[in-house]
Amino acid sequence: MTETISQSAETPGPARPSRRSESEAVFAALGAGAGGALYGLVIALVVPVLTLAGQGDSLGTWAAIAAGIVAAAASAVSYWRARSLPEQQWRRTLPSWTFSVNAVSVSVAHGALALVGVLALFRVLSLGFIGLPLSNFWAVVLSAVTIGLSAYISYLSAAQTTTQRMSSLMLSFIAIGTLTAMVTTPDPEWWTYHFSQLGTYDDLSSWVFNGTLICAGLLVTTFAVYVARDLRVLAAKRGEEHTPNVRVVPTLFVVMGVMLACVGIFPVDLHLVLHNLSASGMALVFLVLLFGGRWLLRGMPRTYFVSAWIFAGAMIASVVLFAVGYFTLTAFEIIVFALIFGWIAVFIRFLRVAALLSPTDAAGAAS
Repeated sequence: MTETISQSAETPGPARPSRRSESEAVFAALGAGAGGALYGLVIALVVPVLTLAGQGDSLGTWAAIAAGIVAAAASAVSYWRARSLPEQQWRRTLPSWTFSVNAVSVSVAHGALALVGVLALFRVLSLGFIGLPLSNFWAVVLSAVTIGLSAYISYLSAAQTTTQRMSSLMLSFIAIGTLTAMVTTPDPEWWTYHFSQLGTYDDLSSWVFNGTLICAGLLVTTFAVYVARDLRVLAAKRGEEHTPNVRVVPTLFVVMGVMLACVGIFPVDLHLVLHNLSASGMALVFLVLLFGGRWLLRGMPRTYFVSAWIFAGAMIASVVLFAVGYFTLTAFEIIVFALIFGWIAVFIRFLRVAALLSPTDAAGAAS
């Protein structure tokens, strides 16, 4: 996947909204809002007693489903059209299958975030207006606003995709999906077992948990394409066009993404061995990237390596505390999970800064 990225060493520009993407986002919002108004009217006419949330036929449930579909479609169209923007034209050099995987992962992530976000919004509103039946007018207004905003936000987000934005999307998606699985699980004592227990109940919470891991794995593989491009820029600034890290580091991220997806594909109650191998493989790749940074990530600022050693120290401390029984298995898994994706967020910010520095500044920062 990473070998086909453009050899151009142009500095990646910041994600800037263009006049075209802003205009298209507004039109997408207007179209989705109009469709949402009609959709809300149909729901109000079909459902005898319509409530905000709390039951299967609530407006929140139906609006969330529509918002997820619209957000997924809007982000897919936007991601495809953004290839013509100056800072995104390098994506035209990707093979069609690579671009298709990237587009699917971006689309699914935006759709899932919209679905969960609208569900949460209506749940909060229902707590403020307990037992309030909805009139046809408010069903139309609320559907139009939520679906229209989902299209608008998703369209702009996908049009401005960069490495840093991709990492933020990935972290937001994982956090919201995991928290949703926690609050919807039928077993309030799931945490007494282990983190993967959330994916074993064969209900909504399990589908959300396992689906979040699978989609997050796709996002990590997409994320690897952007990492490869930034590493290529950084290597070119140092006069090292053919350094191994340009291929090795993105490949390791692809492996990490595949392992993460497999954790969700193989639930612990059905495929214990494959589940544990996938989780262990993801942790192993993380350790290789963490401890091999001095050789794999030359040119990164010195402060990055300081932060990497802090993450390594936190990982070692967590292992020790778990070994002596201070941490439960669930707490240990959550901490390791947080350390991995926390490190990714820090790594991306430093990589982005290093790629934007001039060669002289980059040499001084890395010394």
